[in-house]
Amino acid sequence: MERRKLLAASGAAAAVLPVLAAPALAQAMPEIRWRCASSFPRALDTIYGAGEHVARRVAALTDNKFRIQVFQAGELVPGLATLDAVQGGTVECTHTASYYFVGKDPTFAFDGTVPFGMNFRQLNSWLNAGGGREVLKPFFETYGVVSLQAGNTGAQMGGWFRREIRTVEDLRGLKFRIGGFAGQVLAKLGVVAQQIAGGDIYPALERGTIDAAEWVGPYDDEKLGFQRVAPYYYFPGWWEGGLNLALIANKAKMEELPPLYREALESACRDATIETMAKYDRVNPEALRRLVAGGAQLRPFPRPVMEACYRAAMELYEETSAANPQFKRVWDHFKAYRETQLQWFRVAENSYDSFVYAMQAQEQQARR
Repeated sequence: MERRKLLAASGAAAAVLPVLAAPALAQAMPEIRWRCASSFPRALDTIYGAGEHVARRVAALTDNKFRIQVFQAGELVPGLATLDAVQGGTVECTHTASYYFVGKDPTFAFDGTVPFGMNFRQLNSWLNAGGGREVLKPFFETYGVVSLQAGNTGAQMGGWFRREIRTVEDLRGLKFRIGGFAGQVLAKLGVVAQQIAGGDIYPALERGTIDAAEWVGPYDDEKLGFQRVAPYYYFPGWWEGGLNLALIANKAKMEELPPLYREALESACRDATIETMAKYDRVNPEALRRLVAGGAQLRPFPRPVMEACYRAAMELYEETSAANPQFKRVWDHFKAYRETQLQWFRVAENSYDSFVYAMQAQEQQARR
């Protein structure tokens, strides 16, 4: 009898505890509000949406105590000036692509993507399991910020051109909107590279201010309407084998966060990386079919052009390493990891993919 009373009392106490503990825990959590300046227009629900995904997850994981308000490019600051806003304390964070800031230091590119670098899986491995994040951390600390992986586009397309690219000579004098370190590579081949924020690309292409433009891939490109003013759609975007998106936060503000909030933010960013890549893989195939059906002329970059670009990229890495110790430190680590990844992917991943693609092509040909 006494045992039954004790069990009943224990059960009643256990039932009451969550009711008491949850409000107490919520009350103990501080209300924190951050502003996030995105480098992207709101109309792009994929790449801009990754920042919104982070904000939603953070709010959900903290019972709405830690909330991040995302502003599209230009609402608070221009899309390419968001790092300055974070450093200056105008906003607490930005959702961006780190390679937008190579004008400050080319080392920023490794946090985004570099020409003939690694694909999404390889870069994800380098950042999270291969020491990449640790290698980049001191570099970002010199700017007073912290960078968290928060999305990826996968391999991108090579962009939209008003005229065909048949030879390396066709690149000379080409006014090309292109982001990141790749513009410096193409400059070696005579291209006039220009970095223009996403929302400003179409007007520049329409007016003829530029001759060609790259952005991301079929889904986003279709939304921006490039197919209406430049008919030739080239692939692959050798400068973006897998663009890592980043949430860059003010270091002091990050350190002020309670541990639970920091974990919520980091968890939300990891989740956004998976979700964004999954969404791109879902929407790009259908968008590419629509673009081609609508008249877009799909073209591969000629192999001699690709080879010339590869050589120019490798030359630029060595030249930049000789002049920039920070760049060299990260490039040496990145390059060694890339080499091991490429060796492994050639054995299993690429051989599998190549066989399946070839068989699918045969089956499609047989059905025609």
